[in-house]
Amino acid sequence: MTIVRNLACLAPLLLAACGADPAPGPVEQIIVREAGAEPATASPAASGGDSATALVAAGKAAFANCAACHAIAPDAANGAGPNLFGIVGKPAAQVAGFDYSDALKASGITWTAAELDSFIANPAAKVPGTTMVAGAIGDAAQRKAVIAYLESSAAN
Repeated sequence: MTIVRNLACLAPLLLAACGADPAPGPVEQIIVREAGAEPATASPAASGGDSATALVAAGKAAFANCAACHAIAPDAANGAGPNLFGIVGKPAAQVAGFDYSDALKASGITWTAAELDSFIANPAAKVPGTTMVAGAIGDAAQRKAVIAYLESSAAN
């Protein structure tokens, strides 16, 4: 009975985390320099020198919202959502030990970058009947970064 009461208390907290605004408004950066000093040079990430690393880092930061429901580590337990480690390139609804919706099981989706992009943008539109009802990412750049992070997780 104690476990049921604890789960009942924890469920609203987890659901609230999934509904957090994944795309706050634009962030403004102000660079202050001494009068007459040369302007700062662009960072390697901004100039494209290490853009893949920067994209993965941005994806890791954006995935923090997803982490309320999903793990992304080898052998990590499933949470409210399945462990997403190594998910890119795999068929949908195949993570062992997770109870998927019938809709996702029947979807026939293989998680390519394009399929992930459209699913993360609007899960209910991509797979009507899915149980993933929170956590959509409306910003295309954030989705691209999250997908890069998912792709890199299994490569490391």
